[in-house]
Amino acid sequence: MNIASMRRPIIPPTPPRAPDNMSFFGRIAVIKRNMIATWGQRAYEEEVIQGRFFLHKSFILNQPDAIRHVLLSNYQNYTRTPAGIRMLRPVLGEGLLLAEGHAWTFQRRTLSPAFTPRATANLVPHMTAVLDETIAKLETRTNEPVDLREIMQRMTLEIAGRTMFSFGMDQHGPTLRNFVMEYGERLGRAHFLDMALPVSWPTPMDRARARFRKRWTQFVAMLIAERRAVGKKHGAPPRDLFDLMDQARDPETGKGFSDEQLVDEVATMILAGHETTATALFWALYLLALDPDTQEEVATETRGEHLDSMVDIDRQKFTRAVIDETMRLYPPAFLVARAARGKDIVAGAEVNKGDIIMIAPWLLHRHEKLWDQPNAFIPKRFMSKEPPDRFAYLPFGAGPRVCIGAPFAQAESVLALARLIGAFRVELMDAAPVIPFGVVTTQPDHSPMFRITRR
Repeated sequence: MNIASMRRPIIPPTPPRAPDNMSFFGRIAVIKRNMIATWGQRAYEEEVIQGRFFLHKSFILNQPDAIRHVLLSNYQNYTRTPAGIRMLRPVLGEGLLLAEGHAWTFQRRTLSPAFTPRATANLVPHMTAVLDETIAKLETRTNEPVDLREIMQRMTLEIAGRTMFSFGMDQHGPTLRNFVMEYGERLGRAHFLDMALPVSWPTPMDRARARFRKRWTQFVAMLIAERRAVGKKHGAPPRDLFDLMDQARDPETGKGFSDEQLVDEVATMILAGHETTATALFWALYLLALDPDTQEEVATETRGEHLDSMVDIDRQKFTRAVIDETMRLYPPAFLVARAARGKDIVAGAEVNKGDIIMIAPWLLHRHEKLWDQPNAFIPKRFMSKEPPDRFAYLPFGAGPRVCIGAPFAQAESVLALARLIGAFRVELMDAAPVIPFGVVTTQPDHSPMFRITRR
């Protein structure tokens, strides 16, 4: 899409790009602080970058056809890396995001009915109820400093709790947020041994992660027990995701989830659902505060809308484009890393067992050969008649392992942004730039203060 004729767009701040001659151990040192800062200019210009990762070759792929091959055509040849498993297993267990082979096929088939568009539409009332409450609380805080990042975290956590269990998170929300913060700040950062050793060789951090997992799974099991104690009216339709997941059966075998499996699935849906959506909404609000003209376009689109159903959400075309552009600039999963199970040919290069394939949406979404003005915030690029290549834009992944909750997350994000901007004008009070850093997800380096005023 050629957008050179449009008004000059904003270019939000980013970390400085690494020198292309950065040493291996220099990169390892930076990875712990901010993976995004390890990539140099070449990574934003070249289609394939080959390097070394310990005893194996590594490849950064920015070529859509090559990415299609790895994520779709030959996806069964690629599995998560040891470091990726170490980072995610303590919080997600053997849930859908980490399962492989037959276990993944069973989980995907069993969960799919819970995430159809119709099932998502039935959960919209839970979202709107929480948004009504959030907007009412914000109306008492106009013209004073507010931390919208924290508010988005609390709001999406409440939505996650109600859509999953039909009860609020007033009692358990602080504990859940503490779990998320503890893991992200202390245990979710990759260390040298996490990357150097096979998964079967425990590292010192693995022991700490195992202790965390024991406490975490006990907490999730307690939430499930409370929800089961509420029960379900005989013959009544499912009222939340838990009902759908608890009743789910594999269409081929008739088998459902064991209690242990259900804990991992619930943990996956709560964490993947609330944290990534909260972060995406924060970045969208930050961008709209930087770009008041675009913010006014969102407000104009929402004016006079009820916004309480999927039909209403689907009408918010420009707001959806703002969310799409936000996730282009700040993809929730900034890196997808895979290890080859066996030999393959990717982008003309020979791949051997154990070689590492890196597909970085952060790089792909800002690649200079794939996007016009790649570092600029231009939502209308997503309203073009020519959408971006499916394998050049990966906010939810692609192929058979595309995020199962993408329709839910998109509906929640569009609804929340439309309602919030329809109610309030949002401005930044902090002059300091907010720099994204990659640790598990694409996070801000600090939470700036905003000022909101009633429209």
